[in-house]
Amino acid sequence: MVANRGEIAIRVFRACTELGIRTVAVYSEQDTGQMHRQKADEAYLIGRGLSPVAAYLHIPDIIKVAKENNVDAIHPGYGFLSERADFAQACADAGVRFIGPSPEVVRKMGDKVEARALAIKAGVPVVSGTDAPISSLQEAEEFAKTYSFPIIFKAAYGGGGRGMRVVRDYEELEENYQRAYSEALAAFGNGSLFVEKFIEKPRHIEVQILGDKYGNVIHLYERDCSIQRRHQKVVEIAPAAQLDPHLRDRLTSDSVNLAKQVGYENAGTVEFLVDKHGKHYFIEVNSRLQVEHTVTEEITDVDLVHAQLRVCEGCSLPELGLEQDKIQINGCAIQCRVTTEDPSRGFQPDTGRIEVFRSGEGMGIRLDSASAFQGAIISPHYDSLLVKVIASGKDLPTAATKMHRALTEFRVRGVKVGVKPILKEVVALMTPEGQKIRYMTIGYTTTVSPSIFDV
Repeated sequence: MVANRGEIAIRVFRACTELGIRTVAVYSEQDTGQMHRQKADEAYLIGRGLSPVAAYLHIPDIIKVAKENNVDAIHPGYGFLSERADFAQACADAGVRFIGPSPEVVRKMGDKVEARALAIKAGVPVVSGTDAPISSLQEAEEFAKTYSFPIIFKAAYGGGGRGMRVVRDYEELEENYQRAYSEALAAFGNGSLFVEKFIEKPRHIEVQILGDKYGNVIHLYERDCSIQRRHQKVVEIAPAAQLDPHLRDRLTSDSVNLAKQVGYENAGTVEFLVDKHGKHYFIEVNSRLQVEHTVTEEITDVDLVHAQLRVCEGCSLPELGLEQDKIQINGCAIQCRVTTEDPSRGFQPDTGRIEVFRSGEGMGIRLDSASAFQGAIISPHYDSLLVKVIASGKDLPTAATKMHRALTEFRVRGVKVGVKPILKEVVALMTPEGQKIRYMTIGYTTTVSPSIFDV
């Protein structure tokens, strides 16, 4: 069973089918016509009478469906319950395997303050921050006095850019504290925040890890996720371009050491910020599959969902042929997130019916989607992601050329996809015909106004 919806549910169902595993979908009352329901062998309604998001967060219903239909294992996807220790524990209590780390590791990694303490214990450098979630605005003021502005509020029990607010002076402090709290509460059911010193214009580098039940942990190299808007990743690249080999070694080594210290099992991601001096700082562990796992798969030829399923079954990484010296980087991959957003309304999510949909395809292009087809209804209730476009090639310019061509081919009518022109301009700078690539600490130099990104 996949306790999720949309493209990630379909991604997991496809992997299960390839391994001869029957699949079960769950869906809210508003999702009766959604594609992920049709891609599974069985599908069951959850959260009757609840709001769409609340339905996918309703643990009792999900466990009830699993037990009544003899489900062996539950994959949480990403978002919703994917980093909830109580959900992992509920699965264990029901005798259903959770495809992810143990409940205790999910709890430790989901608590950003505890994860930070574990990183310090493992000798991994961290950004200056609070040792526990703050309980009042006054604590944030005291932190700012000690470390000076800018600072950043972060949700203590979630990620993905929700509940994050940068504060540059005392006048912004109260408003951003309240906004961060409200965003965190709405997204994760818990408004707890912690505070960190904000690093100006960093590179955002994350390392993919994979562990088994026997203490083996490997890394599958890194992804550069520096190109963001409102703390939301827009373009992801693997491997990170122009990354110093010694820095790569430190990032991957720190990731594996931290994972081994906590007994990490299954797939996960260790995220870092790299400042303009090349110093790296741990920020968090995502104890789940990432949206951008696709680019890692393209450059390593490792199917991460297959690996998740086999590890959950009890296979060791060596049994699966997944040993560190066998994991090699082959070429480059770029992922662009095409979203249904309206630039005339400040890139607010757009909704409605897709009247025309023609995708960019061809050699070196992979599309992961769930609602990207003519006649699809784009709901206001969920994330605005329409389709993930992944381009791969022998190097960054080759992959960028394919991506630019694919984005040019896209035609969508009925809903706004205002992010596409921005993606095209950014990607164009990575092509042989584009400007020389000049890394900024936030991402790539671009002809698009810097206000598009958080610079």
